Amino acid sequence: QVRVVESGGGLVQAGGSLRLSCAASGSFFRIDAMGWYRQAPGKQRELVADISSGGSTYYADSVKGRFTISRGNAQNTVYLQMNTLKPEDTAVYYCNADVRVVVATLQRYWGQGTQVTVSS
Repeated sequence: QVRVVESGGGLVQAGGSLRLSCAASGSFFRIDAMGWYRQAPGKQRELVADISSGGSTYYADSVKGRFTISRGNAQNTVYLQMNTLKPEDTAVYYCNADVRVVVATLQRYWGQGTQVTVSS
């Protein structure tokens, strides 16, 4: 069983910063990509940023230049540094991990979500 746990959300004023952390644990062969999605009230879940096992990154246009995604040395952790936060960044942020439990099987696992609230 694979478990994905996020931490680091909270309340911050506009212009401030937060750092989200996510760790995947359990029994598996390898983790491929990891990423962050967010879902605001009444809106669909959207991809914020992701990072491959090789370090290639993707950012949504709305966060480019403000957010930075990175992975830990052990490759089972991912971080999202969020700077210059805006009220429209308010959402529940979800971490995902694309896990090869065995080499030929790729499955996506999700964390429980962490609330980020940006006040104006």
